[in-house]
Amino acid sequence: MNDLTLRIYVWLRTLMVCEEAQDLVEYALLCALIACGVTMGMKDLAFGIDHAFDRIAFSVRQSASSGAGD
Repeated sequence: MNDLTLRIYVWLRTLMVCEEAQDLVEYALLCALIACGVTMGMKDLAFGIDHAFDRIAFSVRQSASSGAGD
């Protein structure tokens, strides 16, 4: 049991000291941050597009109703 504990300790210590994949982790975190920002921005973009289509539909309805009485 003591040998297993020592092996686990050495393995965890090696993981803490090892810097081989540090750049990869940093890039992954950066990509996650960018993805979150894009996702939040999409809500505003979708609202803007929806609002633009609503205005277009309103204009078309106004034109159709004013042209029908002529």
